Amino acid sequence: MNDSKKLSDRRRREYYRIILDTAVSISLGIVESGEIDERGMSEAVRSSFTRAESGLDPVPDIVLIDGLPVRSLISQNRKFLVKGDSRSLSIAAASIVAKVTRDNIMIKTESLYPGYGFTSNKGYGTPEHLKALERLGPSPIHRMSFSPMKDDPQLRLGLF
Repeated sequence: MNDSKKLSDRRRREYYRIILDTAVSISLGIVESGEIDERGMSEAVRSSFTRAESGLDPVPDIVLIDGLPVRSLISQNRKFLVKGDSRSLSIAAASIVAKVTRDNIMIKTESLYPGYGFTSNKGYGTPEHLKALERLGPSPIHRMSFSPMKDDPQLRLGLF
């Protein structure tokens, strides 16, 4: 098990099932697109982390976090690991759970907002997704504070 982005979808899902069956505790901190637009990405990251951490039971002695230290998240029971998913099995597992959960959300979102290709692009700005945005305008789940919406007033307002 390693970086979730380097695994195939099939392999991630295999690991996901194993992780769900064997983990002591799993907790997610999901932040909606409107909250990201309203509060900014840094605050959204902090919120998602603290939501996930607060849902862990039992409470862990130490929490490992992938990446460089984030000032607002520094505490004695938190340890930051650069390239953590290749250095820690628990970070790799968390990365897989997060990626599969997000992918599942995007697959369900396709049925609510068809035409954007969420099942295949998972909301990333692929050329096909950008064409769908031009054709359909933004959906309620699109982040208006991110490109291309923030850069194009006509697209942001659905004027095309």
